[in-house]
This record gives sequence, C-alpha cells and structure tokens, in this order.
Amino acid sequence: MDKTAIKQAIIDGKTSLGIELGSTRIKAVLIGEDHAPIASGGHDWENQLVDGIWTYSLEDVWKGLQSSFRSLAEEVQSNYGTTLAKIGAIGISGMMHGYLVFDKDEKQLVFFRTWRNTITEKAATELSGKFNFAIPQRWSIAPLYQAILNKESHVKDIAYFTTLAGYVHYKLTGKKELGIGEASGMFPIDSTENHYHKKMLGIFNDLVGSSYGWKLPDILPPIFNAGENAGTLTAEGAKLLDPSGTLQAGIPLCPPEGDAGTGMVATNSVAERTGNISAGTSIFAMIVLEKELSRVYPEIDMVTTPSGRPVAMAHCNNCTSDLDAWVKLFGEMADLAGTTIDKTTLYNILYYRALEADADGGGLLSYNYFSGEHVTGFEQGRPLFARTPESNFTLANFMRTLLFSAMASLKLGMNILTEKEKVLVDCLLGHGGFFKIKGVAQRLMAAALNVPVAVMESAGEGGAWGIALLAAYMQKKHAGETLESYLAGKVFAGNAGERIEPDPKDVQGFEIFIKRYTEGFAIERAAVDHLR
Repeated sequence: MDKTAIKQAIIDGKTSLGIELGSTRIKAVLIGEDHAPIASGGHDWENQLVDGIWTYSLEDVWKGLQSSFRSLAEEVQSNYGTTLAKIGAIGISGMMHGYLVFDKDEKQLVFFRTWRNTITEKAATELSGKFNFAIPQRWSIAPLYQAILNKESHVKDIAYFTTLAGYVHYKLTGKKELGIGEASGMFPIDSTENHYHKKMLGIFNDLVGSSYGWKLPDILPPIFNAGENAGTLTAEGAKLLDPSGTLQAGIPLCPPEGDAGTGMVATNSVAERTGNISAGTSIFAMIVLEKELSRVYPEIDMVTTPSGRPVAMAHCNNCTSDLDAWVKLFGEMADLAGTTIDKTTLYNILYYRALEADADGGGLLSYNYFSGEHVTGFEQGRPLFARTPESNFTLANFMRTLLFSAMASLKLGMNILTEKEKVLVDCLLGHGGFFKIKGVAQRLMAAALNVPVAVMESAGEGGAWGIALLAAYMQKKHAGETLESYLAGKVFAGNAGERIEPDPKDVQGFEIFIKRYTEGFAIERAAVDHLR
C-alpha cells in the first residue's frame, strides 16, 4: 500500500492495533488492510524485585501503555499526516501466567506476582500430583494455591483473578475475559470442550473447601476463542489508553492473549506439526500436537493455540538478560574509549563475531540464570561465567558461549519431546528480539535443536503483530473460516520465512557445549547456595 492509501485506511478505521506488554518492552503495532505493519510505538520498562517478589506496578502498566500508544500515534501523524482516532479492532497481549487479584471494589490485594517468580514449588508439586497434570510454578493457579498454603490473609477477599493481559482488557472494555490460549496458562484446559478442565476444578475446590466464600469458577475469567468479539472500548478505556482524548470509544476488541499464543500467530504456527520459538527475556518453544503426550512431564507445559488446539511447550525463564548485560558492558567500554557505537551496531558486531568462533565455544562455560530455572532444577539464579586455563578465551568464543547459554535450557526441555515422545516438526519459526540480528541466533538455534529454523521479516515485531493479526481475524473473517486457514491464505501465503538448515559442524559443537553445560551444574549450584 502507498502512503495515500494507508492514510485513508487510518482515517476510515480500516486498521488493527496490537499492544503487547512484554518483559522489557511494551510495544504497539498498527497494521493495515494487507496485515503489514504501518506504524509502531514502544516503551521500555523493567520488573522490580520487591520483598523477594518479581513485580511491575499497575501505575507503570498504564504509564507504559500510554507512552507506547502515544509514540505510535506520533508516528502515524509524522508519517501519514493524520491523527489516530478510529481503529477497526484492538487486541491486548501480555506476559503469560502471573498472579493479579482484586477484591469486590477492584482494589489490588497484593503486588502483581509475575511469571518470573520461583516461590511456588510446594503448590505446583502438590497440584501436579492431585491433577496428574504438570502445573509449572509460574502458572497462575500455583501462586493462588501457594497463598492458600501460606495462609495469606488476602485470599478470602479475592473477587477477581486474572493475568496482565486480562486485567488491561478488563479496564479497557469492562469485560473480565480471556482468550483460551492465555487461559490455558492460568488453569488446565479440556481441549475437547474449550473450557477449564471440570474434573480439575472440582479437585481444586475440594482441596480448598468452603472457608473462603468463593469457588474457583467464580473468580476465573470466562474463556473466549480466537475470532470471537470480546467487548468494545469504553469511553473510560479510551481515556486510559489515550489521555489526549483523540481515540474514539466503541472499537471492538478480540480476546486478550498471552505471548505464547501471539507468538504462534506471528509465525503461522497454529496448525498441527508446526512449531515456533519465542526468544527474548525468557525463551520457549511450542509444537502443536497431532496427539496427546504419553505421560506427564514436569518440564513440559500443555497449553493451547488461540483456537484451542493442544500445544506442548518447553519454557525457560532465562534467555537474553545476561547476554544483554554483557553487551551493555562492551558499550560502556566503547564509550570510555571515545568511540560512539549505537546499540544496533554494537549487537551486530558482537553477534556476528560469534560465527567466527570454535564450534563448541572454545571450552568456555556460561549460565544465564538471572532467576530460577525449573527445567534444570534451580530455584534461584546466579549469572555465571567460567573457564579453565586451557580454554580458548577469545571474543568470538565468548559471544558464542553466551548465545549457546541462552538456548541451552530450551535444548534440554525440547529433548523430552523429540527423544522421549518422538514428536515430529518439519521446521521451527523463530521470533522475538533474539532473532533480530540476521542469521546468527537462527543458525546457532538450528544447531542446538538439530532442526531447520526459519525467521520471517516480521520476527522483530513478535507478539504485538500477532495480537494485531488476531484482532484483524475477528474483524475480517468469513463465516466458518478458521484461524489456521485465515493465516495461511491471507497473511502468510507464499511466505515461509528465510530458513537455515543445521550445520553438522555447529551441531557437533553444541553437543560438546551442552555436555560441558550439564556437567557444570555443580558450579551453578554452589553459586546459588553460597553467593548471597
């Protein structure tokens, strides 16, 4: 579309807006009638460790949303010479899981407990046993049950229990609803009925009893499937998002989804035997299953696509945080040397250097654990780098080791699916900030997982684009048109991304690295136990 056509589409409201609240950035993406991004805006933010809890304040949520929308609107005005008043449809996405609870007067009862916390081991273990279903520590039901086990006083006052995306959607529309993919990270889903699992709901209610005055179905958000209308933007919601008053109320919203579901959509990975890798602050891989797994694995989450298909997810809490910290350190060194290097150039220099390294990283070892990592059994994290005197300590090897470390836990989780369950996937689609440097993380990920990895040009747009596509699907789908067919035929037709096959030398190098990585767990354990 040319600028004139885009401007008219904006004026006529023939657009879709996706906003995703990620771990380090809130991003807004506006797409046109051809589903391509036409404007974007963003706001950087960081979680805080408060009284041992990883959290974001709700004040920062709204500050960030408004900043992100404002920068998007400014880009629309600058590039197309018009205001952003009408939008065809809006979608909200956020970090999955977490614990947000409110009383009947909408008062927040405790700090938002994010997915990053690893303080619910007892609850997760007990629920997994009772349900015969793997409940990870970060799933929303785990911190709720842990609060019950801890006898926290706020539990009796809970009237509404939701995720970050669900909370924002509610404040914009007045509707306490969730997309099924997001809901599947709160509580197990019966994919045959597209509803919370009734038997497990009963088990939970029996565990809790009647002492709190509520049953779990009373406080969980209702479930909506992709394509369903999940409310409209109220006047109050429009003012919350755009305090300038320019944005008009009445815009329909699609069901709010988590970053897992929007990642599937953004990579056209919603049909059976498709899969994707989302890599940023955390990293996870998801494969849409042809059949159920043979048994329960604590390391594997069972979630759903936004249309309710079962998905096996290998999720790891840590990916780029340690890597980013090292890049920042190199940037400080460049500044001290009087050399100005912009952030993008610095990342390019360092990432591409990793391609010149020894295949195994030269004998170096790194753990990127800013927080605990359930796949490898660590309840807390200590970022750590180690080497032996004979290691080949070069910049290239250092960077390759950091990149390998960012994907090592994922490899161990994925081994369960590919080796024990013989799950087949033809190619994995990569997206998120980890893949923005062309051909580097993609090539090394293909080696780590020994499967082709493709990346589309939209990889850096990630979940914000994915939730915009879900908003467009709700608005434009034909009767009976599935999400799978809509994406394949109208969004991704002829676009399979740029694919990299595993290089045998890199595969062999990563196998050497991962052996060193697992053998070195005692080093990380000592750091967790003794470094305070």
